[in-house]
Amino acid sequence: MEGNLAGVLAAVGDRWALLVVREVALGLRRFDEIQAATGAPRTVLSDRLHRLTTAGILDTRPYQVPGRRARREYTLTEAGLGLVPVLAALSDWGERFLGAGAVPEIVYRHCGCGGRVTATLQCECGAQPDPRGRLIAEVNR
Repeated sequence: MEGNLAGVLAAVGDRWALLVVREVALGLRRFDEIQAATGAPRTVLSDRLHRLTTAGILDTRPYQVPGRRARREYTLTEAGLGLVPVLAALSDWGERFLGAGAVPEIVYRHCGCGGRVTATLQCECGAQPDPRGRLIAEVNR
């Protein structure tokens, strides 16, 4: 998978891909469960699951319900787990700027204390820079 923004957007830059990652992160594993939760058309969902698996964001493993044919279920890889903070950040952003007064669809909480989890900019030194302030971006093209 490419490490640049264009590569990231190619892998997860559409509505259905991010919704699929969200649902798998929330514990849904099977095609029909994911389809019901996202509302994605079956052909679109099949394409996104294939794309996310090829990109190394999802992994598959077989399962079989007795009396039925074998199927695949989906789990997040380490790369997929790395998208959870991105989903939390997008959820926060939508709540603050798009959902004036709306009840959030999903609230990410810390299992240890029950507190709300938010995404913030944090320097490796531990400081939290203000995004309105000056940030230095290294462009490697």
